[in-house]
Amino acid sequence: MRDDEQQQSLYKDLRVIVFILAILASIYFIHPWYTSGEGFTSDLNYGLDLEGGSWLQLKLQGAVAELDADSGLLVKEIANINLAEEIDIKSVDEGTDGITITFTSDSILTNNQMDQLGVGQTTISRNANVTEVILHSSKVTLIKTYLEDSLKAEVLPTLVSGGVEYEIRTAISQEELEDLMAVVGGSIVTDINGDANYKEGVTTETRDMTKEILSDKLNSLGLKDIPVKTVGDDYILIDFAGIDLATAKNIAEKPGKFEIRIVTQGNESKHVLYGDEIATVSIVGFHEDGGQWYVPFTLTETGALALQEIAIETGATTNPMSHNLVMYLDDNEVYSAPLSDSAASRLAEMPIYAWQASTGPDEESKAQAEQLQIHLRAGALPVNVELMGSGHVDAALGQQFKGQATIAGLLALFAVAFVIYRKYNKPAILVPMVATSISEVIMILGFAAAIGWQLDLASIAGIIAAIGTGIDHLVIITDEVLYEGKLPPRKVYLSRITKAFGIIFAAAATTIIAMSPLVVMGFGSLKGFAITTIIGVMIGILIARPVYGKVIHEVLQTSSTETE
Repeated sequence: MRDDEQQQSLYKDLRVIVFILAILASIYFIHPWYTSGEGFTSDLNYGLDLEGGSWLQLKLQGAVAELDADSGLLVKEIANINLAEEIDIKSVDEGTDGITITFTSDSILTNNQMDQLGVGQTTISRNANVTEVILHSSKVTLIKTYLEDSLKAEVLPTLVSGGVEYEIRTAISQEELEDLMAVVGGSIVTDINGDANYKEGVTTETRDMTKEILSDKLNSLGLKDIPVKTVGDDYILIDFAGIDLATAKNIAEKPGKFEIRIVTQGNESKHVLYGDEIATVSIVGFHEDGGQWYVPFTLTETGALALQEIAIETGATTNPMSHNLVMYLDDNEVYSAPLSDSAASRLAEMPIYAWQASTGPDEESKAQAEQLQIHLRAGALPVNVELMGSGHVDAALGQQFKGQATIAGLLALFAVAFVIYRKYNKPAILVPMVATSISEVIMILGFAAAIGWQLDLASIAGIIAAIGTGIDHLVIITDEVLYEGKLPPRKVYLSRITKAFGIIFAAAATTIIAMSPLVVMGFGSLKGFAITTIIGVMIGILIARPVYGKVIHEVLQTSSTETE
């Protein structure tokens, strides 16, 4: 077969076509270009150790404990905290379907007041200047409400074997929790060894939720693929490639807790809703007539009804000038103004879903509006975070690591090429083998650029490992198809190439299985190394190595023809 016929055969082969398209697509995604003064740059996304930047280690504040308390004392404390009323417990009946508590008060208690406590269903009667309330509730609800009212934090009860576990989403020590429970005749439940069922930290679900919200916020800021890694149940590690330490702290430490309140009288205000009742958030705008930056958002049905109800209850619909609507972000006031006459009139008749939060007229106000937009879209962190450690990697040091990693990869490739040349002593075999390895590197980098994967030193090590396994597989293919240094008869060739790929697929499967636990259970550098290695192996066995098998067949065929 002539050379031009062989080339035609190669270019018509589907495997070769896929290979060429993959290479072109990879170059497109990498998008290398030359800039005067900066040298060659690309769209590859480098990690902290190759780009420089900052890192933060955050601890999630919270506690998980099994608790018990006196139901009557719980109701007394809840009423005292929320209603500032002293009540007299008459009876407590605990049954299989809940607890029925009867209490009296000298004050007039309304159904609306009891409903706002959120502790259960009530029946209220008034006789001889005494209000009698029959409350149907459960101990879990009472403990949850008591803790939330006392700590001003979210509490999530979960059924566990033998009891109920309460996740308290704020920092509280074991001693502080014991003191808090002692007020209501309660304590932390102990196990069979007498040890308190208390753990500082949060649940796995809360940790993962915090990680996801942080990732969403960082992506909203345009910080491309910032790795947010979990370490154990209580810690989160974030790498901010190319970002200074002060900016990184400002981004990560804010929980983004949004709250709307309505002023009742003087400096007192009433809670209306939190940010989880925000349905949609639009882009930041600017009122030309009022000269104000603002963030438009809409409320859920629950949030809109709550705002209407409390606006009517506080008198904001009839006297809006005396009852400002106040918005807070992380307990800092970002907006405070009375309802407009039109909004007050509408609220008296129906809920309003669309609202705006204004921040001011200047550039600082614009930045505040953009921050508010990010927090409203991503949601508040379920728990506060405490900065446990931080650091900065100099950009020059990152460039040095990048150069050293590139040199290490090239040296590995040259060393392998030298060994291959000594083994076969045939440039015709060496060139396609080295070219195949280089093409695999290009496709791995192209895949990383396409998905925005951050390349760090561990990822570079994974690429080098993929080169090593790739060369092993190419040697297996070459050895299997060589027959006394020439192309064997067709039947023998097909048998041996099939055997070679059988070995390769088995070896690749072994590598992928070995690396998979690091992807699932590993974190940080181990996970990056495993993912890069698996991607390299998959690209090799599915795209590059089948093409090499075709190329080596043509090379050996040419060699056999020339010998004849």
